[in-house]
Amino acid sequence: MEVVILKDAREVGRAAAGVFAALLRRKPDAVLGLATGSSPLPVYDELARLHVEEGLDFSQASGFALDEYVGLPADHPEAYGSVIRRDFASRVNIGPASVHTPDGTAADLEGACAAYEEAIAAAGGVDLQILGIGTDGHIGFNEPGSSLASRTRIKTLTEQTRRDNARFFSSIDEVPHHVVTQGVGTIMEARHVVLVATGAGKADAIHGLVEGPVTAMCVGSVLQFHPHTTVLIDEAAASSLKHAEYYRHVYDNKPRWQDH
Repeated sequence: MEVVILKDAREVGRAAAGVFAALLRRKPDAVLGLATGSSPLPVYDELARLHVEEGLDFSQASGFALDEYVGLPADHPEAYGSVIRRDFASRVNIGPASVHTPDGTAADLEGACAAYEEAIAAAGGVDLQILGIGTDGHIGFNEPGSSLASRTRIKTLTEQTRRDNARFFSSIDEVPHHVVTQGVGTIMEARHVVLVATGAGKADAIHGLVEGPVTAMCVGSVLQFHPHTTVLIDEAAASSLKHAEYYRHVYDNKPRWQDH
């Protein structure tokens, strides 16, 4: 796990987008794992800028969203399919049919979960997965207590997550109680994971992710077992790390030959 501490959210976004850009230039038909929420927004802003100003090409790429609310109509502005289109897909030249989200309106939700797993596998697996982290350490919507071997499935949101997400709705009463989410085991199969977090509110979760024990009570800590995870955080999100100076030293002295 590489931990990179940067000045602010803008620098975090630029760094994460740089990893995406390097992948797309090397592998134009890359499979991208897409997250929603506040944390990835600076990443998508920078990717849009790179597309417009530097011609970064997404035309051969495809994408898979991490999760979707259960029961929200597909055209609801806070359905994650809508959010991905608004925040990312509509701003670059990725084909609309190449961006996939779990089906939270399916009559057979379990069947839809299995089909989503099959679609990811048929695409060759995710090359690069962008992640945020919840204040309780969840990744995707794998809440505390989730199986670390889980696959795409239906999950019930904690009240903390519903409160955190209420800012996107008129009230907490509008936030669904259930989601379809990629499982922890699914996420762990991505070839490269880039997790971004900013702000003091994420400091405890980042400490648990990076320096805590691997536990289902902080699901993100499982990334300690991932062979290629990059954690990009700002100073505030790094404020609870005991070994922050060491992480800075490692990054400042990173050999040129070492991969991202």
